[in-house]
Amino acid sequence: MEKTILEPRFKDLPHFKYFWTKGNGKQLIDFSGAEVSFKDFDKFSRYFYHVDKIGDGVVKEVYLTKKFQEASRKIEQYIRKGVSQTDDVPASVQTLFQQTQAVPEWLNPDLLKSGAELCMRSNVDSLISLRDYCLIGGYDYAYLNKPLIVTEALKKGAVKRLSETLDFWVNATRYNALEIHAKGYEFAIKIRLIHSYARLSIKKHYKNWDTENWGEPINSWDMMATYIGFSLVFLHSLKKLGNTYSDEEERGLFHLWKYVGYLLGIPEDLLPDDKKQATEYFYLWTAIQPPSDKDSVLLAHSLLNESLENPILKYSFQKKMLRFLHISCTWFLLDNEVCKRLEIPEVSGRSVFPNTKKFINKIYNNVVSRENRIAKGNKDQMQVLKDYLRVTQQSNFH
Repeated sequence: MEKTILEPRFKDLPHFKYFWTKGNGKQLIDFSGAEVSFKDFDKFSRYFYHVDKIGDGVVKEVYLTKKFQEASRKIEQYIRKGVSQTDDVPASVQTLFQQTQAVPEWLNPDLLKSGAELCMRSNVDSLISLRDYCLIGGYDYAYLNKPLIVTEALKKGAVKRLSETLDFWVNATRYNALEIHAKGYEFAIKIRLIHSYARLSIKKHYKNWDTENWGEPINSWDMMATYIGFSLVFLHSLKKLGNTYSDEEERGLFHLWKYVGYLLGIPEDLLPDDKKQATEYFYLWTAIQPPSDKDSVLLAHSLLNESLENPILKYSFQKKMLRFLHISCTWFLLDNEVCKRLEIPEVSGRSVFPNTKKFINKIYNNVVSRENRIAKGNKDQMQVLKDYLRVTQQSNFH
């Protein structure tokens, strides 16, 4: 019998109340028409102690019985060629591929296309949203970050972490990216197994893991929250930056991340269909997360200083300017309370860039055709990814 959390333990603390009555949570409720309450808390809270057993099984049967490189090659082969029911493969591999190769009845290719188009045509705003709202905002949730801290992800450096997130996001949000054997599909399976590998390593090597408070490492409820970051929080950020989108694109964005979540092994009843549902699900999850701790501050500062460490830009003044722009967007997109907890530096003139961006977006969206925006956004995002992959594949970022 799986454990359950008995109550939403942080719901009466100031950080939770402020977020949902005055901060971005209040904005999300207004934005989505959500009706938040704790009536479904028990239905969701059990997922704090629930993990992807299928992925864990594959890691045990493939990764832990072979050399890492050899296991990775084997998995790549399964992903690219597919696994049939008659193939002689470990039982866990059979289970994983029967699930991920079975296209769910609810999947709608037209909605996937609309979701991908919104991600592409929002161009640099997509990348600003991911970095300066979704990623850094997630650091405010202390327990969510514990797997990053105990696996010493900080030592790997923010450039590498950002590059990996970008690689996944870009490859999951192109045309037909999630078709079976396509690149986005491949990324989803590999990330699912990375999560399982990390979870089993934490369980084995980190004896001080506090399951009671932190949940299972990389549990299903935390995974839900992360993917709500890619859909709800991302959409809210685009709106804040002055982007407009159609109902079809909005539905498409949620549909795309619902399918990615399905491929990643997140239980289907944790995957929201729209912004109203996503806000209601997110509300329940935030009630079991305390505010930033010292690890959160370290992660946030590591991300802010990434601009200074990253060799993509050549000159020091360019790097400092980029850092200033990201700090400006972080203050603009996140609550002031969150920024203070994460110790985001106070900078003067921080509203100039985001407000100029809003103004330009309003004009740009009316002047340039949708098709041209999609093409340009795709090209620019691919270039940013190419630059990141180039610098992280050099030896000093391994």
